[in-house]
This record gives sequence, C-alpha cells and structure tokens, in this order.
Amino acid sequence: MLLHDYFRSSAAYRVRIALNLKGIAYERREVMLLENQQRSPAHLALNPQGLVPALEVEGKVLTQSLAIIDWLDARHPEPRLIPADPDARAVALAKALVVAADIHPLNNLRVMRKLKAMGIADEARDEWTRHWIAEGFAALEAMAGADDNAGPFLGGAAPDIADVFLVPQMFNARRFATPLDAFPRLVRADAAAQAIEPFAAAHPDRVAPNV
Repeated sequence: MLLHDYFRSSAAYRVRIALNLKGIAYERREVMLLENQQRSPAHLALNPQGLVPALEVEGKVLTQSLAIIDWLDARHPEPRLIPADPDARAVALAKALVVAADIHPLNNLRVMRKLKAMGIADEARDEWTRHWIAEGFAALEAMAGADDNAGPFLGGAAPDIADVFLVPQMFNARRFATPLDAFPRLVRADAAAQAIEPFAAAHPDRVAPNV
C-alpha cells in the first residue's frame, strides 16, 4: 500500500491511525500541500479533487478518508472501527461526521486560502477556525455524554471511527489555541487514544518530513 499523505492533513492523519490500528504495513509519499503539489498533473491523475489522502492498493486508488477506512474495515476487519450493529454504526458515524462534515471542511487549507484572498486578516481567520471547532466540539461533547458506554474512548472500551476522527481534530484545535475546558469527555478520549502506540505513531510530529 502506498499512502499519498501530508503530515498535518487531518484526513490523512485519520488514515494513518486506521492503518496502524489494523497493523497494516504501508509506504508514505509526502504531498507538500503548502507547495501545491496536490495540484500537480501527476497527483490530479490519482485524485481529481487535488486532495490527500489517496491510497494506492490492489491496482486501484482510494480517496476520501471515511471511504478508505470503510474499505479497510471490509478487507481487514480486525479491529473493527465502524461497528457492524446498525444502531452502534449510526451512532459512531454520526460522531465521526461531526468532524468530517461539519468542522473540518470549514477549516481546511482551501478555505483558509480563500479567506486570505478575500482580505481576511490572519487573526480573524484563526478566530474563524476556533469558532467552528468549538461549535462542533460542543455538539460532539453532548453526543459523547448521551452514550451509555463504559471506557474512556468515544467508542467505549475500545477506540472506533469516532476516535479516529477526533484525535486529528484535537491536534488542529490545539494548533489554533482553541479553549478545551468545556469539552472534558473529548479531552479524556483524546488522551486515552494518544496513549496507544498506533495513534501516537500517526501523530504529525512522528511523521513530519525533514525539510
């Protein structure tokens, strides 16, 4: 497997976590987003969206982190990250999608560049980022509190897809100095996950290129 990756990409970070949790060996190819390598003809041939991650496997290219992880669950089911039970599956995916659909798209590089092009100052853009992270985290904190599960993770006794999506977003929250005191359940789940080597090994600090 070859993962077209960027060390600080939240979406790519999720896939690194999933691959590590499943014990799947893979190679990384860094796509330097700040240098616009994602817009090169070679990368666009792999992923017409011009985004990361893209996973080359079995003669095909998979894109979109949730789709990749769903494929991994189907082909490498242990440990399962998306529950098989329909009720548990819906709950786990709803939590993951708070991050993937509601928080992350408003704060990614494309949006930040567009805001800058519109004349929005750096400080205002950072406040934009913190606002949408905090709004999404407030909902996710409430969803976590509504669960009757035992264990420190959003997934209960073991991490699931919700934790895989939470941890990269918590990294971003701290990068932008988002206050986290109002989200104790999320902080606890993040700490529990990062204490596990598959999560720790996927951290941007562990995979950052030497440039």
